[in-house]
Amino acid sequence: MSSIRILGVRVDDVTMPSTLAVIARMIREGGAHQIVTVNPEFIMRAEREPAFAAVLERADLAIPDGQGMLWAARLLGRPLQARVAGSDLVPLLAEQSAREGHRLFLLGAAQGVAEIAASCLEGRYPGVRIAGTHAGSPRVEDDAESRARIRDSQPDVLLVAYGAPAQDMWIARNQPHLQVPVAIGIGGSLDFIAGVQKRAPLWMREHGLEWLYRLIRQPWRWRRMAVLPVFAGRVLAVRLQGRKEKRCDG
Repeated sequence: MSSIRILGVRVDDVTMPSTLAVIARMIREGGAHQIVTVNPEFIMRAEREPAFAAVLERADLAIPDGQGMLWAARLLGRPLQARVAGSDLVPLLAEQSAREGHRLFLLGAAQGVAEIAASCLEGRYPGVRIAGTHAGSPRVEDDAESRARIRDSQPDVLLVAYGAPAQDMWIARNQPHLQVPVAIGIGGSLDFIAGVQKRAPLWMREHGLEWLYRLIRQPWRWRRMAVLPVFAGRVLAVRLQGRKEKRCDG
C-alpha cells in the first residue's frame, strides 16, 4: 500500500475494507503486528515525544483516524482515500470475528467497562468470539498480570483502550512478549460501545465535527483540542513553503 507523511509522521493510504483485509492477512501470517490510529493529536505529540514518534514509525499499519488527516493530506497534494476511525473499526472487527472466527481481547477502559462492551458486542454480533476482558492499567508495574491474562486467552486481535499515547506505548512494550497477531490502540471505543460515553451524531462525524461534540460534552478536553489549530497552522505553513519552492524552481 502507499503512504504519505504529514509533518513527518507516516500515514498509510487505506480504506476500511482494505484495513479489515490487512488485519485478516496479519492473523493468517501470525507474528506480532501493531496498528496505530493516527490523528492530528498523535502528530503533534510525536513532535514533542521522540519515543512516541518511534512507535508510530515502527507500526505495521498507520491508519488515518479523523477528518483532519484527510484535510491535511489534500492540502499537501497527497489526498488519502478515506478516513478510517478506530471507533468505526471495532464493531466491524467484531462482525469479522463472528464471520471468520477471530478471537478478540478487550483491554483497558475503566473497571467493568470492557465486560459491558463485550456483552454488547455479543448481543449485536452473534457468534463474535471474545477471548477475554481486563481493565488492567498502562502502568509498567501492571504489565505482568495483563500479559498473563492475554497469553492464557490466546487472542488473534488485542484491542487496547488506554488512550494515546499510553495504549500505543503499552503495545510497543508488551507485544514482543505476547506475540498476538494484531494489537490496536482504540482510545475511547469501549466507552462508546458500552454506552458510558455517547458518540457524536453521524452528521457531525461526516462533517469532521466529532471533536466539537466531544469538547461540548467534555470541556476538560480543551487542553488537548488546543493542538488542532496549531496542527492546521503547521500544515498550512508546509503548503505555503512548497508553493514558494515551486516558484523558485520555475
